[in-house]
Formats: sequence, structure tokens, C-alpha cells
Amino acid sequence: MNLPKRQNFQPTEKPLVIVGSKNPVKIYSAEDAFTLAFNKGFHINGVSSYSDVSAQPKGDEETRLGAKNRALSAQRIFPEGDFWVGIEGGVATDELGMNAFAWIYIINSEGKSSQAKTAIFYLPKAIAELIDSGMELGHADDQFFDQENSKQRGGSVGILTKGALDRRSYYAQAIVLALIPFLNKNLF
Repeated sequence: MNLPKRQNFQPTEKPLVIVGSKNPVKIYSAEDAFTLAFNKGFHINGVSSYSDVSAQPKGDEETRLGAKNRALSAQRIFPEGDFWVGIEGGVATDELGMNAFAWIYIINSEGKSSQAKTAIFYLPKAIAELIDSGMELGHADDQFFDQENSKQRGGSVGILTKGALDRRSYYAQAIVLALIPFLNKNLF
């Protein structure tokens, strides 16, 4: 019996992205963003990393530092990656009230880094008061809206937009923006 000759099969290595969180929303948003930005598949893995900032960061500086620390921590934990992603949600107060946002920080295996910020959205006064009393945004949402672990689903943005925008797509857009220097190496 003549069997067909086996062709040389070379598996395609997918780049490895390490997300500095075990939160499925953050992992899936990174997968969505990297796949969209590079138009190819990636292996995505989440690790428990530390932000070394407040449980509920306030202001751009602290929130951006938390994202950077998560990416660096993920890199130390899993140095075999091609990219490391830190995502940190924060709040800030201005003349219009308290707003929520997140910072994204990405490092690649060549040591290059980039960051981007999500759009901001304003929180209801009742939620802002719970945060001012020391509660994290996710816990404040759960208490006020009678939810459980909402930050691992649609998050505050999902609750307040009634599902029109969820935390996954909200983060994914900012991750794509943080990838701009990696997509345009000749410009950066």
C-alpha cells in the first residue's frame, strides 16, 4: 500500500502576550486588540501581578503607574513573553464630577514601551460617594446596582451604558491605541 508522502509541516509560532491580571475581561480585551491590530493570532496568558498603587487609583499619574507596574510585574513573572500588558482602572474628579478611565501600558521583548488611556465617563454621584468613602469602583457598582463581581463582566461602563459598551471593548480600543508604536516601528 502506498501512503501519500507527508509534507513538511512547520507550525506557525504565535507570539505570546502576557497580561498582568487574571481578570478574564482584561485577558479577552488584550486578545481582541492584538488580533485586530496585527491581523493574526496570539497566545494570551494572564498572570497575577501587582500594581503597587492604591486599590482604587486616583488621577492619571497613579493609574498610569499602576498599569506600568502591572506590565513590569508580568514581565518578571513570565519573562518568555513577546509583549506584556498592564491595565489599571482609575478615577479622577474635576469640575463636572468623578470620572472613570483606565491606562494601558505595554512592553515588548525589545524593551520598547507604550501607553494609552481609555475615554473617560462620568459616574453617578452615589457611586462617587461610595468611592470617596474608600470603596473600589467595582465594589461600589456591585453594592449600588445589586450586582456580583461586575468588574469581571461588563463593568461600570457596561452597567451605565446598559450594555451598549462593555469593559472588554472599552479596554480593547485603548490597547490598540497603545500598540500604535509597535505597528509603526519606522515612525517611533
